[in-house]
Amino acid sequence: MSQSRPSSGSAVADRGRAAGPGRGSRRRRTDTGSVPITATSRSARATEALSGSALEGAPRWVSGVLAALQAAVLSLLALVLPAIAAFVATAADPSNSGVSWFRAVRVGGSLWLAGHGVPLGVGGVGVTIVPLGVTALAVFTCYASARRSGVPTLTAYLAGIGGYVAMVLGVALVIGTSASGLLRGLAGAVLVAGIGMGTGLAARTDAPTVRSVTRPLWSRVPRVVRVGATAGTIVAGSLVAVAAAVTALWVVAGLATIGDVVDGLGLDPIGGAVLAFGELAFAPNLVVWAIAWLAGPGFAVGAGTHFAPHEVLAGPMPAVPMLGALPSNTLPGIWSFATPALLIALGALGGWYVHRRISGPRWWHPAVACVALAGFATLVVTLLVVVASGGIGPGRMAHVGASGLIVGLAVAWPVLVGALVVALPGDPVFRAAVRGATSRRGEA
Repeated sequence: MSQSRPSSGSAVADRGRAAGPGRGSRRRRTDTGSVPITATSRSARATEALSGSALEGAPRWVSGVLAALQAAVLSLLALVLPAIAAFVATAADPSNSGVSWFRAVRVGGSLWLAGHGVPLGVGGVGVTIVPLGVTALAVFTCYASARRSGVPTLTAYLAGIGGYVAMVLGVALVIGTSASGLLRGLAGAVLVAGIGMGTGLAARTDAPTVRSVTRPLWSRVPRVVRVGATAGTIVAGSLVAVAAAVTALWVVAGLATIGDVVDGLGLDPIGGAVLAFGELAFAPNLVVWAIAWLAGPGFAVGAGTHFAPHEVLAGPMPAVPMLGALPSNTLPGIWSFATPALLIALGALGGWYVHRRISGPRWWHPAVACVALAGFATLVVTLLVVVASGGIGPGRMAHVGASGLIVGLAVAWPVLVGALVVALPGDPVFRAAVRGATSRRGEA
């Protein structure tokens, strides 16, 4: 019998299949068959290995410490490196011949500490106002570092806070800070790391929900108070957003004045960049001052000045372009009632949230929730104003900002009124109680 021989083309194809997908390539077995290991797959595996935990087997608290140190170094370098760059750019100036590079490091480090509440010393004068822009930068770096490389456990979270506090205290000791400054820096570091790392760890996909983690804490609080606190947070956040919009309007209206101040300073590009960087650090403070303006009491930029919807008393101020955005006129006529009406409207927004969340079984439950709403919003506003106020210089410039207590109380009553107006009439149990009381009074 004759047997057919395979053609040369078929033999070549068989040899090609036996040789594999390419010269020098390898194959690995999987459940679905043989898969070639190409350069792309090797690169993906290397990337996966690098992005995984480099400390596998180490205690979980180590990841928290490393994330905290990474966050602290990143935010610190964001301030120190521009200061060093400015020093290098101006090193050839004869007036800077006696200035060392460590002076630039101290300037950047002092500004970083000021964002954590440590008073900033400038020419022997204490600057007690907190640059909230630096604080926001520090919180963001903590959030980003924890979300990227943190392990969502309580030990990692607490270790991260401890590592961040140690970093802040270490920088404060190197630069030279008083005992009171160390205490303020300790409190500020705990707040910054607690908020930033907490939100970062909670944002990880493998993290438990914030509600489940904090259940042992909030489960002990009455539900009406919890609902009121949440509504108060909504009101406070909305007020900050409105204040930011008002600040933007101030900047647009004061562009001419800002331009005149910049022209009068006659800065070179390096000086202009340094000034712009410094103003960004204090820009959120202007937003908080706008909250004080919306609340009614207003704020001051130096003793003898007052900026409020009903009164503007401007006096000599430093040649800082950002201050050119301050309001120059009062609200005319009926517009003077716009600010309290706005606060009432924000309170009504919180009251609507209370109405949606609470219905019975007691008629006074919505009222208690509204009181908690107003109290929590007042607390948030008071803390913001206190942090954003202080001194920026000697003499009359030692009084900048507003009184947190006065502004908080000014926010409390319109917010409470707006919340009650919406929450109480919309509650069926409250309406039934009012009808019952009215009918009993009519029968009597």
